[in-house]
Amino acid sequence: MSYLLHVDSAAPGAASVSRQVALSFRDQWQGPVVHRDLAANPVPHLTAAGIAARSIDPARHTPEQATAAALQDELIEEFLGADAYLFTAPMYNLSMPSVFKAWLDQIIVTDRTLFFSGASPAAGRPAVLISPRGGGYGPGTPKHGLDFVVPTLEAVLGHGILGLNVTAVIPELTMAPHSEALAPLLPLHKASLAASHEQARHLATTLSPTRAA
Repeated sequence: MSYLLHVDSAAPGAASVSRQVALSFRDQWQGPVVHRDLAANPVPHLTAAGIAARSIDPARHTPEQATAAALQDELIEEFLGADAYLFTAPMYNLSMPSVFKAWLDQIIVTDRTLFFSGASPAAGRPAVLISPRGGGYGPGTPKHGLDFVVPTLEAVLGHGILGLNVTAVIPELTMAPHSEALAPLLPLHKASLAASHEQARHLATTLSPTRAA
């Protein structure tokens, strides 16, 4: 059975803007969903045992390598079993949450999801990436060029490694309701947030398998 794989990485739980926008997507999605919440149940960072297990005969695995290999198998099978993806990866200190990077490092394995002589088995599948940020990072802003989340994930999830067809939803200025310095930008934040919810709903309607049938 194919499904939407929804991977969350935002730490604040229900208060997270990325989770709220993801909920707008989920409310319109018509089809089964597998949800992995990396903030509530983080996967471990890749270890020496996990790297070694990839090139050693399973019959020769140490207990540590066997445990690491079993986790990678679980995550990779879950990833490859999906036919669409919903990722939340808010900007933390100009980059993605470490739990999301840990998940990526576990599932990107040569000759399983990454092929140097051909496409990934997941290539071409749709993926929606929701990536809020506290400030503004678009052209003309003082922080333009300092977004190391969306460009990086468009490369890793998309054309650079996994080959997914990535669409980014980017709510900006999420700190405006909480920062006196950003208070003048509150109208821009509200407009960005409303547009992000609408974009998420539209993408779910467009990508849902039963709607497309």
